[in-house]
Order: sequence, then C-alpha cells, then structure tokens
Amino acid sequence: MRQDTDLFKTILVPVDFSPCSEEAFRVACQMARLCGAAVLVLHVIDTSTLAAFHRLGLLAVPSDATPQRRRLRHHARLKVRQLLESKIAADVKIERQILEGVPFAEIAKVARTENVDLVVIGGYGGRVGSVDKIFFGSTAEKVVRTAGCPVLTVPLPVSASQQRSSR
Repeated sequence: MRQDTDLFKTILVPVDFSPCSEEAFRVACQMARLCGAAVLVLHVIDTSTLAAFHRLGLLAVPSDATPQRRRLRHHARLKVRQLLESKIAADVKIERQILEGVPFAEIAKVARTENVDLVVIGGYGGRVGSVDKIFFGSTAEKVVRTAGCPVLTVPLPVSASQQRSSR
C-alpha cells in the first residue's frame, strides 16, 4: 500500500486497558504503519476516582492516597509495557506517557502540546454505564469536543461486544 507520510505524523491513543481501548490501540498501530506515523500511548490515572475512594472510606486515611497512586502508576506501566511488547505494536514507533488528572482534559492537553494529528480512542472504556457517563458524557465524547484535532472513535469489536452482552 502507498504510504502518505503527510497525512498523520503523530497518533495519540489514550488507553484505560479496557477491551475497547485495546482495540483502539490495534487500530492506531495499523494506521501508523500505513501512514508512517509515530504512536503516543497515553494512560491517565483518574484522580477523581482516587478522591471518590477517599470520600467513600475505601482509603482509610489521606496518607493512603500516595501509596495508592504509586500502585496505580506501577500497574499502568506494566499494562502499557504489555501493549508495547505485543505483536500489534511490531514495527511501530511508540512513545508512552502516564499522567494523573481528569482523563479527557489530560488527553486534550497532550493532543495540543505534542502536536498530535489524530486521536484514536475507544468509544467507551472501563466505566460503561456509570453515573458519570449518564450525567457528564463519556471521555470519548469530551475528547471529540476538546482535542483540537481529528478524533477517531473505535467501538468494541463485534465478537467482544457480543461476549459482554451474553454475561
């Protein structure tokens, strides 16, 4: 196939390690190969979730937040490394970032500061059906509105979504 290196140079793929974000990673890697682009994998540790854990008493004292953040960051590094070592990532130039904050805001910020040409994001992630989504919209929807560049939303593959609905 013809490579058009002017089309996309940097593709951002935010991941939350859900099946939908793994599918987005696969699509981003395929597009990167076709375009000769680099992929930037981004995981955002959702600090609002940590705050909710604290409010609910799941973190006994505020000092528990720092070790919890450290564990989340370590877990994210391991999961990102698995993605980067997978067959899907073969022959693709990939960089990674792990940040803390509000996911859609951090994704939009990275899209702008890293001169991203395209964001490839899963249509929904690990918090499907949550109250946040009902009242505030999904992260993907917010990224579409705020990224400042084209955004491709990737649905869960049919086989995986059929498996989820049969549970």
